[in-house]
Amino acid sequence: MTLLSDPTTTPDTRSDTGPAARPAARSDLADGSRRDGAGGPRPAIGHLLAGAEHWRKTGRPRDAAGWLLRAEDVAAQLRRGAVERDRAGGHPREEVDLLKASGLVTLLGPQEHGGAGQTWDTALRVVRTVARGDGSIGQLLGYHYLWAWAARLVGTEEQIAAVEELYTRGELFFGGAVNPRDGDLVITEDGDELVFHGRKSFSTGGVVSDLTVLEGVIDGTDTHVFAIVPTDQPGIAFADDWDNLGQRLTESGSVRIDGVRVPWAAAAGFVNRAFQPLTYNTLNVPTIQIVFANFYLGIAQGALDRAAEYTRTTTRAWPYGGDNKDHATEEWYVLEGYGELATKLWADEALLDAVGAEASAVLHAPRDELTERRRGELAVRIAAAKVRAVEDGLDVATKVFELTGARASANHVGLDVHWRNLRTHSLHDPLPYKKREVGSFALLDEVPEPTWYT
Repeated sequence: MTLLSDPTTTPDTRSDTGPAARPAARSDLADGSRRDGAGGPRPAIGHLLAGAEHWRKTGRPRDAAGWLLRAEDVAAQLRRGAVERDRAGGHPREEVDLLKASGLVTLLGPQEHGGAGQTWDTALRVVRTVARGDGSIGQLLGYHYLWAWAARLVGTEEQIAAVEELYTRGELFFGGAVNPRDGDLVITEDGDELVFHGRKSFSTGGVVSDLTVLEGVIDGTDTHVFAIVPTDQPGIAFADDWDNLGQRLTESGSVRIDGVRVPWAAAAGFVNRAFQPLTYNTLNVPTIQIVFANFYLGIAQGALDRAAEYTRTTTRAWPYGGDNKDHATEEWYVLEGYGELATKLWADEALLDAVGAEASAVLHAPRDELTERRRGELAVRIAAAKVRAVEDGLDVATKVFELTGARASANHVGLDVHWRNLRTHSLHDPLPYKKREVGSFALLDEVPEPTWYT
């Protein structure tokens, strides 16, 4: 079976430097930074290069606990220099290479092809942990997990096996051009091939990806088609126009698709050119929404981590309160403030772990067993988890400034990064609609109908 289109350049298989999809012009600088096609030099990447080399020489964990420890180590590497890299921008190639070398990219991949064979509950905690070190990279990894699972969501058994072997053996990284708020990509038929044309405003991870998930509608019909194609081909052109308040390293700018050809046999879930529908196909939205909630929580945890370190080492006690202390860490309002914020995040973590376990059980169960009711119940639970992660996360990312002091607002401290990241992505879809879904279930026992955002 032909799975992918066959452009001039196809994805490389595993190598010491990772797949070479769409490399930008670059030059390494004497201080360990890099200048790439995005413009200025990228700082604080030398230790990421060393980290990737270390992981390539290190054995892979054997169980979920080991992979979570690996994620913590990777997050610690990403945390170092994250503020500087955020300020400088550029393409996060070194960060993605670190994810590949550490094995996190193939966490869900089958063991027989070199993957970790882990489950979604572990993957979600890994996303959260990585986001605690760098929110942008946590988002990239979470989106990758969703797109790597796309074949399971909508594909045939043969397509699932082919995609999972391809990306796992090659340590390939996914991006996607599926933003539903834009017009659909237009697909025309040309014999045994489908030809995709159009533009998408957002293509998270596209510039640093090896494979891209496309979605479009066959011209003159209402038939939607998903396909996975190599990113490095003339028909995929990224505009390099991602210039947003936060999540600056997610490469979420626009992309133009012009004449990308896909064999009919690679149209996900189609047999003899007819789609084979399952309720399971609609899990793409609940899955990405629980991914969102987890990297939101990770970003908030990172904010609290950075603030606490600053308070312990730098914040000065207030000398005019009548109950003067020698150190800020002795002041009652500082202790009370950190206590309030920590309790919120601990509660959110417990909720996300519980909902993540529910989502994992559904995602790994036989696809034909999922009912519309169970799908809707899961969507409601995920909506509730997302609401808490957003509202508590924004509260944490804002109030940490009150606990660290005026000098903590200096740009070099980097506390603003967490708020900017969470504020930017939490606007993805309006939170009140998630509250309404929860309310309809709690009050009327109604579950939401599947949509592009539910």
